[in-house]
Amino acid sequence: MTRKIIIDTDPGQDDAVAILLALASPELEVLGITCVAGNVPLALTSLNARKVCELAGRPDVKVFAGCEAPLMRPLVTAEHVHGKTGLDGVELPAPQMPLQQAHAVDFLIETLRSEPAGSVTLCPLGPLTNIALALRKAPDIAGRVQEIVLMGGAYFEVGNITPAAEFNIYVDPEAADIVFRSGISITLMPLDLTHKALVTAGRVAAFRALGNRVGEVVAGWTDFFERFDKAKYGSEGAPLHDPTVIGWLLAPGLYSGRHINVEIETRSDLTRGMTVADWWGVTARAPNATFMGEIDAEGFFALLTERLARL
Repeated sequence: MTRKIIIDTDPGQDDAVAILLALASPELEVLGITCVAGNVPLALTSLNARKVCELAGRPDVKVFAGCEAPLMRPLVTAEHVHGKTGLDGVELPAPQMPLQQAHAVDFLIETLRSEPAGSVTLCPLGPLTNIALALRKAPDIAGRVQEIVLMGGAYFEVGNITPAAEFNIYVDPEAADIVFRSGISITLMPLDLTHKALVTAGRVAAFRALGNRVGEVVAGWTDFFERFDKAKYGSEGAPLHDPTVIGWLLAPGLYSGRHINVEIETRSDLTRGMTVADWWGVTARAPNATFMGEIDAEGFFALLTERLARL
């Protein structure tokens, strides 16, 4: 049975690999891709998503542009990691497929209202602005979402954009707060997990050895953005953050974590955007998220490489 998903994204090389993994997997039916400002501004994220769909040979996928700024703050972007286009490392042709006319938030609301309740999983890979605005405009949809599986947050690994905060949550902490208080079942892939899924030289070589265009492009992307993280962390490769969301939908047995309480810090200048994870159960706050902490990296990269070979 296929699982219906909507990918909410701000591509980004790792977002692009996550989209490719989803489109290569027959277990998943991608109802649409909603774009948000994050790694780069909205005009580029909505362009990049269409480039990736065409790379996958899937110009039929509907791509929607959403929010161009966070709910209450100026936009912070990450060109220092992803390059000025968001997909630096490989030049992809301008897409022929159109951007859909509807706003991403309206598409989210209409789709969740029209599909059977509990049948659609939301997969946010960037700031949570679109999801939060949809919940604010149409509170009834909260009860219709099967699950939210997102990349964001950190606790033991601390932050990657500030000492305390992970980028996706930091960009729009108010949106994250709305989502984490929504009562929807949430599974999150924090830096604690993604920093155990590193694109090493051998894994990049495996992408390149696939012998298809997708393998070449993914190798080029990972070569580009890993330079930044290798220099920052002194690690043997860069974390491949966003594909871990799709990997969990396909092979949850590769992951482990805990169902705990996660609160979003919105008021402190010092720790804004921090995901305060009650890992040890020291508060009386009710658990609201499954916080993933471990991944079988060998199994994950074997799955990713095998799927990319299909495109």
